[in-house]
Amino acid sequence: MLRSHIDHLVVTAPDLESGVAWVRDALGVDPGPGGEHARMGTHNRLLRLGNAAYLEVIAIDPAAPDPGRARWFGLDELESGATPRLATWVVRTSDIKAALAASPVVSGYVTPMSRGDLNWQITIPRNGGVPLQGVAPTLIQWQDRHPAATLPEAGCTLRKLEGFHPRAEKVRAMLDAVGFQGEFSVASLAAGKPYLLAHIETPAGMCQLSGMSIET
Repeated sequence: MLRSHIDHLVVTAPDLESGVAWVRDALGVDPGPGGEHARMGTHNRLLRLGNAAYLEVIAIDPAAPDPGRARWFGLDELESGATPRLATWVVRTSDIKAALAASPVVSGYVTPMSRGDLNWQITIPRNGGVPLQGVAPTLIQWQDRHPAATLPEAGCTLRKLEGFHPRAEKVRAMLDAVGFQGEFSVASLAAGKPYLLAHIETPAGMCQLSGMSIET
């Protein structure tokens, strides 16, 4: 039987520095170390949110060559100066191919990835987008260890994740199909753009990260 759990939150930013500053302002802590994704032309910083969960700040790496493909998480669509935001989330499964086959939401094709000594498979749409505007998750399967195991402790824990989407029932159907277990709820959205809202316990108390788009 399929089972899946929250793996990580994805904050997209036009550059890594602004993404880190946005998280610092919201949570009062700095994301820890990350690295580069040569295959995607991106780089990241990570913040531990528990024993097997983390937050990822990701942006296009200006020092990397063009990957010759659409970058993941809609990064190619971000304009210079755009406000960072909680763009999507990722769920961990022990059988990514079975989860993808069972899902009524197309989340991309299974792609092997690596960064340093980390190896994983992840679903990436050919256009580099995110499923259902990011409210439905991307799927991931780790091959060896989980990155949260070696991240520095920051005193932060993800307590709840909420989604808001006009087709909330389709998000729920996907999560049911992949056997999702965890603190996530999705509500119908009558107007406005779909978004996520994360409730994170920090050393300063409960804080929130929003996925609402801010027009500039």
